[in-house]
Amino acid sequence: MTARPAGSAHLLQLRLPRRTVRARLAIFYFGAFLVSSAVLLAATVGVWQGRTTVSSSASRSTGAVPAPRGTSPVHVVPPQALQHTSDLHQLLVASVIALALIAALSVVLGWLVAGRFLAPLRAITATTRQISASNLHERLNLAGPNDEIKELGDTFDDLLGRLERSFDFERQFVANASHELRTPLATMRASLDVAMAKPGPVPAPTQILADRLRRELDQVDRLLESFLTLSQAQQGLVTDEAAVSLDAAAAAALERRSGSVAMMGLSVDQEWCGQAWARGSETLLWRMVENVVDNAVQHNEQGGWIRIETAVDGPFVWLVAENGGPVIPQDEVGQLARPFRRLGAERTSSGKGNGLGLSIVRSIAQAHGGSLELQAREGGGLRVLITLPVAGTATGGMHP
Repeated sequence: MTARPAGSAHLLQLRLPRRTVRARLAIFYFGAFLVSSAVLLAATVGVWQGRTTVSSSASRSTGAVPAPRGTSPVHVVPPQALQHTSDLHQLLVASVIALALIAALSVVLGWLVAGRFLAPLRAITATTRQISASNLHERLNLAGPNDEIKELGDTFDDLLGRLERSFDFERQFVANASHELRTPLATMRASLDVAMAKPGPVPAPTQILADRLRRELDQVDRLLESFLTLSQAQQGLVTDEAAVSLDAAAAAALERRSGSVAMMGLSVDQEWCGQAWARGSETLLWRMVENVVDNAVQHNEQGGWIRIETAVDGPFVWLVAENGGPVIPQDEVGQLARPFRRLGAERTSSGKGNGLGLSIVRSIAQAHGGSLELQAREGGGLRVLITLPVAGTATGGMHP
């Protein structure tokens, strides 16, 4: 006997179709019908066979024909016995054919009935896959009798309602806190400026301390602005909808950071398609592109490189930003789009941003029906891919 390869069983298992609940229910209906029909057919044949046996015995007791003296009597099979045998044969043939046809019909009916009763579960599964933090307002609203499946759908709707209220409260809290903190920060900045503007020489340590406080206040201002932008993107608040050119946004972002690019000695490769238009909030989309360019500049290395490219692929527009830098573990790349996540140091400042840049990019992209994909490059650095629905018409204002 030849031995089966070790991986053959696994390959066979992979080729088999998935055993769904609908298929199992259909097979169960078929098996139950087949067994019950076989029992019924066996009982019918048994009763028929019993009647045939009784009839044949009666015929043998009365069916002997007298024979001449010296010869044995001749038994003649009566016509009733022959008729019973023929009827039994026809009954078996007809029953087997009918059983085969109805068994096939039972599989089809079982498949249809199971699909009808499992349709709400498929709706729940499809909705669950589509729902994210940006569309928690959607509900199943299952119709039908008040059974276990409808109870499951109502429970799922209640869960979505609680999640939506929780997310709304969190976003509103972040927005309100950011607005409220701006006032004391402005007061602190004004008090610092007044204290430093007093006549008379200012000691060097005091000047150093004042400069450091101003830098920290600027950092807090940028952090609060990022909070507001993130909250606005997550809530999908679009007040200035227009067709925005990603080419113009990326070119302007690179121009604004030309000083940092020159100071680090970065080489920049730009490739614009000229048709990369996306429709949405002009402010948010420009902020998204600026954050991508900022990330490519800040998390680079001295004498490194940056490559920015736009393209249109059917109904989508792409913005690709690649940069050199240190090698990034692929298992850590997925954490970069989460708030306050940095490589090597979590929730600690490295002087290279506040840890919200890529999380804002992802939120803005998702709010406009797009996506963000991050990929670590083998030679070091990061590849950022933003996919957005392309605008129907290339009209709209330019960013100021």
